[in-house]
Amino acid sequence: MIKVYRKTATIKAEQFDGSEEMIDKYHVRCDTEYMLSDDQLKYSMGPYQIETLEGFLNIGVGDWIATGVNGEHWAIADDVFKQAYAELPVIPKAVADYMNDYNNLINLSFHSALYEAFDDLFAASQDAEHWIEHNSDVFARAWLDGYQVEE
Repeated sequence: MIKVYRKTATIKAEQFDGSEEMIDKYHVRCDTEYMLSDDQLKYSMGPYQIETLEGFLNIGVGDWIATGVNGEHWAIADDVFKQAYAELPVIPKAVADYMNDYNNLINLSFHSALYEAFDDLFAASQDAEHWIEHNSDVFARAWLDGYQVEE
């Protein structure tokens, strides 16, 4: 029987722009003898290759370079990346602090956590109350998938 799975790990990724900075950062090979015209680049990956666990693989400008937990890299075509990955939500520090405080309370249901967030954490702050009231879907995604803290 076929079962349906979802990815549970987060990754770090950066869109490759062909700059010298990114070429150096990711040790990308650039075959300068194989440079293509703009017309040819539409139909080719281009002259760039990145070292992966499977060896050197082609990467084009606009593709994504993903970095795994052990520092390994792999290339992901832009269209595939956009279908498979979504950026983690960005939440205010007060919300992140709240989530960290309750992270170890296994028996606390999401429903309870949401309402406690309204009642306890945001009671003193109109801005935070406004944020959670208008961003409950972001709060839910952050609770389930992880988040980035607003700077």
